[in-house]
Amino acid sequence: MKLMTYATDEGLRLGVRTGDGVAAIPATGDWPRTMEALIAGGEQVVGRIEAHVRGAVETGAILREEDLTFGPCVPNPGKIICVGLNYREHAAESNMSIPEFPVLFNKFNNAVAAHGQTIPLPAYVKEGDYEVELAIVIGRTASAVSKDEALDYVFGYCIANDLSSRDLQFRTNQWLLGKSLDHFCPIGPYLVTADEAGNPNDLELSCSMNGEVRQRSNTSDMIFYCDELVSYISEYMTLSPGDIILTGTPQGVIFGYPPEKREWLKDGDELVLAIDKLGRLENRMRAKTGE
Repeated sequence: MKLMTYATDEGLRLGVRTGDGVAAIPATGDWPRTMEALIAGGEQVVGRIEAHVRGAVETGAILREEDLTFGPCVPNPGKIICVGLNYREHAAESNMSIPEFPVLFNKFNNAVAAHGQTIPLPAYVKEGDYEVELAIVIGRTASAVSKDEALDYVFGYCIANDLSSRDLQFRTNQWLLGKSLDHFCPIGPYLVTADEAGNPNDLELSCSMNGEVRQRSNTSDMIFYCDELVSYISEYMTLSPGDIILTGTPQGVIFGYPPEKREWLKDGDELVLAIDKLGRLENRMRAKTGE
């Protein structure tokens, strides 16, 4: 299934994208009201939703996707764990060595944004950059799980843009500041369940800026695959339903260009990120005034 959230006067609602449009998940009774509750509900809740969606399609109780305002596909993740330098060519363009272990850092919930949302670009961000990434969404509590079992703990996958302020990122040897600005982690448009996404280590991914393809690769080029990442991280911290792991970005970021050719993100830039089976994540940058 392709799960999503969308805005209403009463707050975000859950929906499922179908070939005919979007089937709304009821917001009454014992239906899950949030994506985090849906994920935690596991197979029983997913099976119930699948039956509801079939009925909605048969009766024509479908919303037009183009009429909806998307919310983040996981609006309130408990943890957002990011993996740096996880593609060899990206490490090379960044003039950094191939890591022996996954390089971990984090974002926070303030960074979450939705498909179609305008992303504020504060005046103090002088070197804004994009990063297309496959995001893993955890479905079950995972602690010290083996590599062989790791993907059994994954609920699904989505597209993420690990937006970065390179000047703030490298102001110190800790990357946090340049990675966790408000709305600097668009995710979506859908949370695609693991069964529909298939093998997470064989997905084409790309990023275009203003119509020009800047990044194009395949998740098979990762240094540490998805099962390795889930297993490794769970060895040191318990992963909970709804936690997100950003798995790294391929070559083609602005930071990887020669200094004289770097044109950092600016007001009006349009970013379109795509990953096989997961859809297209689109956002526009907008200069934030009053800084």
